[in-house]
Amino acid sequence: MKTFQTKQTTKSTVANKNPRLAERNEKRATRPTSKPLIAKKTAKPTASPVLNEKKEKVVGEKLQKILARAGQGSRRELEEIIAAGRVSVDGKIASLGDRVQVSSATKIRIDGHLINLIPTQKEICRVLMYYKPEGELCTRSDPEGRATVFDRLPRLTGSRWVAVGRLDINTSGLLLFTTDGELANRLMHPSREVEREYSVRVFGNVDEAMLQRLRKGVQLEDGPANFKQIKAVGGTGINQWFDVTLTEGRNREVRRLWESQGVEVSRLIRIRYGNIKLEKSLPRGGWEEMGLEQVNYLRELVGLPAETETKVDVTKNRRRTNVRQIRKAVKQHAKYRAKA
Repeated sequence: MKTFQTKQTTKSTVANKNPRLAERNEKRATRPTSKPLIAKKTAKPTASPVLNEKKEKVVGEKLQKILARAGQGSRRELEEIIAAGRVSVDGKIASLGDRVQVSSATKIRIDGHLINLIPTQKEICRVLMYYKPEGELCTRSDPEGRATVFDRLPRLTGSRWVAVGRLDINTSGLLLFTTDGELANRLMHPSREVEREYSVRVFGNVDEAMLQRLRKGVQLEDGPANFKQIKAVGGTGINQWFDVTLTEGRNREVRRLWESQGVEVSRLIRIRYGNIKLEKSLPRGGWEEMGLEQVNYLRELVGLPAETETKVDVTKNRRRTNVRQIRKAVKQHAKYRAKA
């Protein structure tokens, strides 16, 4: 009779003859039957080419910001210039919203004129206080040849004066100019809530209920508005003077607020911007450059780093030095108005 060996018997017999095989079999016998689960490593997601393209598109600064820093105007003014197709970057007409990464090879032109970008980034921030007379326009040029606020400002090389906000043709008073477009833009932006104070003469009956409405807020065609402060300062009968304070600079806002109450504004003078007050010694049509302390006050007010240099000669009597320039500017203005 034949006897049949099982597979296990055969393996043990072979193992007895081969010690290494026996050792390996022992290790297998002690090994756990179920293997622990090992988390599979997930491959890192590869960046989508579309996302990469989007990231590339946002590289650089907005074109209007670069030009504003170069002293070519306020951002609002430059946005209009770009939208009109008057700006080119490296030979291509720019569009509003374009971003540019400035290098030494970048060529930006306005109306075909090359803008020198690198030196203007190091330009000293300068600020002028100007007493705007009635009858002047807050524009660089007027097709009808009327006087503008830029006519008598000191000439600059490599940069230009940027007006901080506007005053309408019938409003006089304090107007600031700067060579730093970014400073001008931030000072004008409503989010900064920089105070503007006006002295206003009104014609009409004014009572306390009306003043309360103007303090609380009234609805204008472009949204609600109000005076932060109203203070009676003089006048009799239906001609009264008030000092009013706003924290924004909408078009003709002071006049429209009073007109909403059926009261006519017969005289309007801006007397303060932030804590910069209109100097009583400054004649209409005259200007004076601010010192480093006042410039840095404005820069700190809107979160810009302090300036370290100034064009104002601190060793001289600024008031005496500017008298001749102011008188000359006022005389030129009077002659210009007489011809007009």
